Amino acid sequence: MPLLLDEINQLKNQCLSTLTTITSLESLEQFRITFLGRQGSIAQLMPRLKELSLEEKKVVGPAMNSLKQEVQEAFDTKHAYLEKKLVEQQILKQKFFDVTAYEPHAIKGTLHPLTYIYKKVQDIFISMGYAIAYGPEVETEYYNFEALNIPEDHPARDEWDTLWLDVPGLLMRTHTSPVQIHTMEKSELPLAVIAPGRAYRHEATDATHDFMFNQIELLVIDKNISLAHLLGTIKVFFRKFFEKDDLEIRVRSSYFPFVEPGIEVDVSCPFCKEGCALCKRTCWIEIGGAGLVHPDVLRCSNIDTKKYSGFAFGFGLDRLTMLQYHINDIRLFSSGKLEFLKQF
Repeated sequence: MPLLLDEINQLKNQCLSTLTTITSLESLEQFRITFLGRQGSIAQLMPRLKELSLEEKKVVGPAMNSLKQEVQEAFDTKHAYLEKKLVEQQILKQKFFDVTAYEPHAIKGTLHPLTYIYKKVQDIFISMGYAIAYGPEVETEYYNFEALNIPEDHPARDEWDTLWLDVPGLLMRTHTSPVQIHTMEKSELPLAVIAPGRAYRHEATDATHDFMFNQIELLVIDKNISLAHLLGTIKVFFRKFFEKDDLEIRVRSSYFPFVEPGIEVDVSCPFCKEGCALCKRTCWIEIGGAGLVHPDVLRCSNIDTKKYSGFAFGFGLDRLTMLQYHINDIRLFSSGKLEFLKQF
């Protein structure tokens, strides 16, 4: 019996001494398994009570219970203390968190090149007094065609390679021009807006074409609007965009059902003076189509064509981005390739 009592006292001292050195919840859990667990040191002493007489059990039994109780209480106290310290550390970490701290080798995200260019275009037009207008990508046949002076039997419909939906009369918009109709229907005159967004066409994908592309439409409606206002706006915008005060524009006659007259706009190459690969050695780069808004389009939005006129201009944001960054394949924009995106 004296030997067993000595072991109990030694085990108690060992447990209490070990607890004072523990500084983490992980180490404390290991202590619990070693001493208080089902296969722990304290549990292994219990079967030895069977070897003792009744009188000896009356002495050793309470000592055994005292051992287990004291160690358990010390364990619980230590556990509560360590949990409190952990909470305090987390609070201090949040309180003194350094938002300027630099983590070496951290992967940094960047904006998509299309986003860079869109923000730049948006800032320029906002500085010129334009508002931004948005519209649905799933359109009705009326807004995508009929309200833009393209009736059902019009041959120009074949040029749009429309993606029709299973719901009759609904389609994926082939251009952002329908936003002009929505805007004219609900806005007071005069108005000046840009309509950025995605458009969709059923066509083969190659380095310069994709079934989904980004477009920006420009619309101005006011009294006495002429081609002079349109050409002046285009020149001011592209000079600001390319940061070239000597950049010039030229126009070629063209046809679009929703403008009259219609023109194609070229800008002098902002990257060379004598011809380069981007301008195909011509010193001119084709940008987009424009013209004065057709009176039939104005009338569809209940605008008095005797008082008001307007101009519209549309260009591809993808093409503008490719020009700005010398990108040779439109498919890279939607590829998700990190080696491409990291360049920006």
